[in-house]
Amino acid sequence: MTDVLRARHVHDTHVHFGDGGGAYAIDVTPSFWPDLMSGKLRELEQGRLMTYGEFAKDWDSWEMHPNGDELVLLLSGSVTFVLELDGKEHELLLNTTGAFAIIPRGTWHTARTQTACTMLFITPGQGTQHRS
Repeated sequence: MTDVLRARHVHDTHVHFGDGGGAYAIDVTPSFWPDLMSGKLRELEQGRLMTYGEFAKDWDSWEMHPNGDELVLLLSGSVTFVLELDGKEHELLLNTTGAFAIIPRGTWHTARTQTACTMLFITPGQGTQHRS
């Protein structure tokens, strides 16, 4: 209950939304992403994970979420998402605060920044894949 009475910030906290309707805060640590990608955080595989990111350059890889759609919300800056659909690349520009995209399940995507940007992501936890 004490966590409910504590204000948090997206800079240092992720949030896990469980399939059963519950939510809890997760402190951002240097080992979070390596631990998640290596399968050490199995409790996050179900439900959705809310994360925050700051980007000043294009992503150097693509990602895909086979187990659900992803919400990407632009908080500042400008970014173009490149989605691979039907063997072709399609661009989706987010350039106003509050603009968002829903990336369909199983769609490979990457991001190209026009300016430094910040984004909020709500992502299905299980099965995320990456490629160069």
